[in-house]
Amino acid sequence: MQFLIKAYDGPNMLEKRMEVRPRHLEGMSRLSEHIICAGGLLDEEGKMKGSVLIMDFDSRAELDIYLAAEPYVLENVWQKIEVESMNVVIANGKKT
Repeated sequence: MQFLIKAYDGPNMLEKRMEVRPRHLEGMSRLSEHIICAGGLLDEEGKMKGSVLIMDFDSRAELDIYLAAEPYVLENVWQKIEVESMNVVIANGKKT
């Protein structure tokens, strides 16, 4: 199952985000087989205000386990998270 995750930082969280970012990226590295695409959401000034991820897990329960251990969640950087199921048809220019 593929999921689109939009996670928005709380107000004034850029400094905290940057502090926690190395742990977040370390976790992303361990989950690489589940990541289809990931990156930062930017505000009008080009500063990070959140994250967007397209991930593949066997179930929503497995996604929830990841989210429960995500450093941005544990450190309250992400304060609003939206998750939608999706069907990835094309990834990296190739039909899946």
